[in-house]
This record gives sequence, C-alpha cells and structure tokens, in this order.
Amino acid sequence: MDLFTHPDFDDHELVIACTDRASGLRAFIAVHDTSLGPGMGGCRMQHYASEAAALRDALRLSRAMSYKYAASGLSYGGAKAVIMDVPGTGTRNARLLAFAQILERLGGLYTTAEDAGIDTADVRLISTQTRHVRNLPLEETGDGALCTAWGVLHGIRAALEHRDMPGFAGRTVAVEGLGKVGMALCGLLHQAGAKLLYYDIDAARVAQAREAYGGVAVPASTIHKAEADVYAPCALGATLNPATVPEIRARIVAGAANNQLSDAAQDRILWERGITYCPDYVVNAGGVLSVAPRGKVYARADALARVAGILDTTRQVLALSRSERIPSGAAADRLALGRSRRPLPGHQAASRAPAVLQGQASVAD
Repeated sequence: MDLFTHPDFDDHELVIACTDRASGLRAFIAVHDTSLGPGMGGCRMQHYASEAAALRDALRLSRAMSYKYAASGLSYGGAKAVIMDVPGTGTRNARLLAFAQILERLGGLYTTAEDAGIDTADVRLISTQTRHVRNLPLEETGDGALCTAWGVLHGIRAALEHRDMPGFAGRTVAVEGLGKVGMALCGLLHQAGAKLLYYDIDAARVAQAREAYGGVAVPASTIHKAEADVYAPCALGATLNPATVPEIRARIVAGAANNQLSDAAQDRILWERGITYCPDYVVNAGGVLSVAPRGKVYARADALARVAGILDTTRQVLALSRSERIPSGAAADRLALGRSRRPLPGHQAASRAPAVLQGQASVAD
C-alpha cells in the first residue's frame, strides 16, 4: 500500500500500523490534524475485507473528526483507530489490552473512546492499561447515544426550517440503521410527531421499533429511495454514493452515520438535485459535545443544552451554502477549515475563504 499517495491520506500527521503477535492484534491509528488540540477520537473494531480497507476507514474517519471538532468549536485534533476483528485470532479482550498498551506507549498523541464495535465495557477494559481514554460521555447520567441523536434531531430541524417546512408534525423520516443512535433518534422523532419509516439488518431491532414507535418497516436496499421528507442514514458510511444518490426522493438528508458521502462529487450532485444535505460531521457531533473536560461530568440537561447548539451550526452551514451558491458539504468544510487554518483540500480550493464559527465553547483539557 502506498500511503503518501493514498487518495484519503490528506497530509495526516501520524499513521501507525499496530501489531501484537501474542493476541493477534492488527490495527491502525491515524492522527489527522492537531492544529486545534490533541488527537482524540473513537476506536472501531469490525471485520474488514483487507488491510487496505481498514487503513482507508482509519484515514477517512480521522479526517472527519478534524472537521467535526472544528465545526463544533472544540479544541481537539481529529484522530481515530480501527482494530481488524479477525475471528479465531486470539481473544477479543487480549487484542483490546494489547491495543491499550500501544496507546499508553504513545504517551498521549492519541486519546481513544467508543465507536462501532467498541462499547463502554470495552473502553473500561482499555482504561486498565492506559490513561489515554476520553471521559465516557454522560458516564453517570445516561447514554451518549441520546446526545448524538439529539444533535441529529436539531440538524433536521434546521434543514426543515431552511426548506420552509418548520416542525416535525406530519413529516415522514426514513431512518436507516436502528443501533443505539438510530433507535434513540426514532424515539425523539416519534415524540416530536414525525411519521417513521425504518430499516435495519437485525429483525429484532425492527420489531422493537415497531412496538415502541409504530411506523413502517421497509425492505432491504430501499430505505434511501423511500417517499419521505427526510432520509436519515444512521448505519454505515458511504450510503450516499453514485448508485443511491440518483434514487433519493427525500428533500433532506440528515443522519448520524459517519462519512456518508462515498466521494466529494456526491455533495454537489445532491445540491444540484435540490436535496438539502446536512453534513454528517456537523449534525452527528452530539457525542463529542456531551463530553466534559477531564475530571468532570456534565449533567444530562447541561449536555443536551450544549448539543442543541448544533441547530445554529447547521443553520450557519445551510445559510452559507445558499448565499455562496455552493454545496452544503463544501460550505461546512469552508467553515471548519476557516477555524482550523488548515489548507483546503484540492477539490475545494476554488471556494476557499476565511470564516469564523460561533456558538460553541471549547472543552479542551
């Protein structure tokens, strides 16, 4: 694999391949940009088809974290780790502990947290071997998934206002993915009076959503083209791709999944089709906004109040998109990169302009 010429390298500051023979650990740690503060982001564990696929995920996820922190007004650097989950190779806990020991040797270059395939119990296990673990969100008061869903709800609210469709009552939202965040989002939307469509690969989750919130389950591979006001991708990334984008019927796309765009071209295609896309790293930032500085824990009400600031951030992005006549993803990048002072990626260099974000306080340690 050629790293420096990799299409997703984007001048990462640090990329480390991690191995441990005894446990069978295979992992990548990617630190994208620390101009705003120390590298911090979740650790993901899942099966990857290849080392190249795992590396690509680490690079894309860490870069997205840089943009997320900048857009949210937080003084951290974008970073992520991915652990290749190889069945039959050592034990899962042994791989997590080996990863933790590597993290400790890095001495704070990267601080880890929960992500897909890594839950609170896993992070607690990792913390037995390293100090470099982010405070668990709402550790004493509830589930951080609620904060992420709360932020997505406010992003959708901003988009509905932008489209002169204020309010959730009677609006149809198609939610793809009923994990912790997707299920919490369904609950919030149901309380707000929205009509729900949903899909998940797990039939038990679909049944749970139907029993709790009513709504309609849709078949596999059709949720993105459902007749809905809003399409909310809350599962895997790259769901906005050349195959799906032409089929989207919703007027708004806003969800919790990371890296929803398969490539930057889809941002422009959505915009040209008249679809309001709420950039994922803007609306799914509730998890990072809910984390207090080291040694503190936000009360639930305080955390949710901070996350509600995503409403104004999304408004800023959509207003810039409209005034400058540029896609919303490009508008969000401009705002985020204006704060971080990092050079714009080549594909957006033509729209470069200084900007200042407002509304979110720093929670730097």
